[in-house]
Amino acid sequence: MSTEYEPVIGLEIHVQLATRTKMFCGCDLSFGDPPNTHTCPVCLGLPGTLPVLNARAVHFGVLIGLALGSQIAERSLFHRKNYFYPDLPKGYQISQYDVPLCSGGSLGEVCIHRVHLEEDAAKLVHVGESGRIHGSDRSVVDFNRGGTPLVEIVTEPDLHAPDQAREWLTLLRATLKRLGVSDVNMDEGSLRCDANVSVRPVGSQQLGTKTELKNMNSFRYLERGVRAEIERQIGLLQSGEAVAQETLHFDPASDRLTPLRSKEEAHDYRYFPEPDLVPLVVTGEMHAAAQADLAELPAARAKRFEQQLGLAPDRARELAFRTELGDYYERALAADGHDPVTVANWIPQLVERIGSDADPAQSKVTPEALATLAGMVSAKEVARDAARDVLTRLVAEGGDPRTIVEERGLGSLTADDGGLTEIIDRAIAADPAAAEQVRQGNMRAVGPLVGFVMKETKGRADGGEVTRLIRERVG
Repeated sequence: MSTEYEPVIGLEIHVQLATRTKMFCGCDLSFGDPPNTHTCPVCLGLPGTLPVLNARAVHFGVLIGLALGSQIAERSLFHRKNYFYPDLPKGYQISQYDVPLCSGGSLGEVCIHRVHLEEDAAKLVHVGESGRIHGSDRSVVDFNRGGTPLVEIVTEPDLHAPDQAREWLTLLRATLKRLGVSDVNMDEGSLRCDANVSVRPVGSQQLGTKTELKNMNSFRYLERGVRAEIERQIGLLQSGEAVAQETLHFDPASDRLTPLRSKEEAHDYRYFPEPDLVPLVVTGEMHAAAQADLAELPAARAKRFEQQLGLAPDRARELAFRTELGDYYERALAADGHDPVTVANWIPQLVERIGSDADPAQSKVTPEALATLAGMVSAKEVARDAARDVLTRLVAEGGDPRTIVEERGLGSLTADDGGLTEIIDRAIAADPAAAEQVRQGNMRAVGPLVGFVMKETKGRADGGEVTRLIRERVG
């Protein structure tokens, strides 16, 4: 990427809220149900219907604002955002314009411009390959999603690299999940991100012409799409061409950017106050209720794990930024009081076995069992390699680590076990060249000898103890 230009990136994130019903009607929210089975005259935009605001959605909006340190408006307004599209039956979307629910705030190093409530559009589905059926183009609309409560979070243009944008969105997703306001499942569209991208000469304070990348539904696609657009804009400027303000689609399969439409401005939507909704007033009771539901946020949790429990920064973020991992870890600590670092280092071993996206609390390995196993390794009751086998069995069958170790004879072999020293002597005899290198101080040569012992003991010996004994035996 060119060092002549500085990218400037702002994000617009749409979050589907985990309420039971839609934003302005009583239809149940759903995902994956048969099309058009959760609709009513209100969310279908039929004449004569009136919207009724979802109080739970307002609670979630205030909760998000508090988490981001935003200013909660005492009085905010809903507006009609007018545009025509097949999945918008009313011909307008109820949103907020100049008086949003929340303003300002920050998350990490990125400042928040606004947080506002709105309703989602329905879902347009292109049927068949390339939308063609029996020789004709066809698209159909599923109105189940229409009217879903949304919070839109708009950042200031404080990001300056594609990987930085990805990392910040990861933090925001973890924060929203910790709050319990959304399942933030990007595969199902619960979290969607648009990116506003421009470039400017390094040292300039003037913003360049921005483009918008729409609906990127994964962290990886966000990073790749933003990177591709930065490179495209720099290429245009270096060749003497101007960047056009437009909305773009990024195709992750081909890494291609294609224009969708010229970028709309606010006046294009002809905003005016929603006449069927009174102003939204956040009372002291509503503010207090949201404050009471405000959990410890991932950034603060990671800091506590690092400063109070002694975890490495990367491990602290790994656990804190996934709510289910952090909760599981803290339950394991509470169960057995073992060294926090030791227990934390066994969480990735568990994740590797159950799958990276799985919730360990839903596995057969209880937090108490994992803590017990970690403690047994620390106390040298079981060697690390044997403990990994025990964990594999726990994932498959559940149970108690001590029982598994006893039943399968996996307890550690130590120097007091005559059989261990005998195996070490056989390892030395089988590879005298390696033994001689160890004797001369080349500890890299100890690997084959340790490997021989570990194979013969089926992982029951502690690698560090075996290394110490080998050094003793070779003199």
